[in-house]
Amino acid sequence: MCRLPARTCAAEFDLDALIAGAPTGGEVTAISSFPVAKEDVALIVDDDVAAAGVEAELLAGAGQLCESVRLFDSYTGPQVGAGKKSLAFALRFRAPDRTLTDAEAAAARDAAVARAAATFGAVQRTD
Repeated sequence: MCRLPARTCAAEFDLDALIAGAPTGGEVTAISSFPVAKEDVALIVDDDVAAAGVEAELLAGAGQLCESVRLFDSYTGPQVGAGKKSLAFALRFRAPDRTLTDAEAAAARDAAVARAAATFGAVQRTD
């Protein structure tokens, strides 16, 4: 029996069983050693627009440098108007071969917002 210090956890996995049970397909990409560029956007859309749809359009519009898009806030109230909501997303960009410039990250963010605007009439919050 192995004795571990208090508050320590150990686990053993059957890797062959995990691989056999994993869904097929997908893509494995190398982890970049370059820093992530963080861009947050808040978009005002109609109340009936699904956040998942806006997220998908942001991801599609952001291009290949986009690593992830995540909803982190939803707001309804007088600041955004009746029948509207504000959805705030964290966009993360990274290049596999270099550190992105501020201009590159901003251009990718702007392209993502433009796609959401074209699809849903989204307007970027500035306050």
